[in-house]
Amino acid sequence: MIMPRGDQLLLPVNPLFLWFTLLLAFALNIVPMGRSAAMPDLVALTLVFWNVHQPRRVGIGWAFLFGLLMDVHQGALLGQHALAYTVLSYLAIMVHRRLVWFGLLQQMLQVLPLFFAAHAASLIVRLIVGDSFPGWTLVLAPLVETALWPVASALMLAPQRRPPDPDKNRPL
Repeated sequence: MIMPRGDQLLLPVNPLFLWFTLLLAFALNIVPMGRSAAMPDLVALTLVFWNVHQPRRVGIGWAFLFGLLMDVHQGALLGQHALAYTVLSYLAIMVHRRLVWFGLLQQMLQVLPLFFAAHAASLIVRLIVGDSFPGWTLVLAPLVETALWPVASALMLAPQRRPPDPDKNRPL
């Protein structure tokens, strides 16, 4: 596969770093900061990022597991977040080959519908079981998650961008 000009070769991701970021996102999600529908879902953002960059390591099964953990923590209908994260991961894995070729602005435009789809799946489940509509501030959450995409991308790709060990016999 030919790389676009100017892109740096990335080192392989450390599996410990990958799981640390997922667990950190989960920990930040369960910190009580109030119940607002506009709060960004950091687990969803981290799942999409790793689904795009490491689809063989973080797949739909892990998204389902993190969704169940979020359901248990929030006391939500069991499976509400699991369904949303599963749909989100499926869509992210479906576009992962195309997404890495775009710049950050184009990536943001590509992941915005994914975040909207995940929040829509969660909202539909809530409305089916008779919960009330949380309000139009729910639309802000996917927008905030999309706005956090460049920050997440910079932070989570930083360990892979470090220069490799110098070796006089290696051409790269």
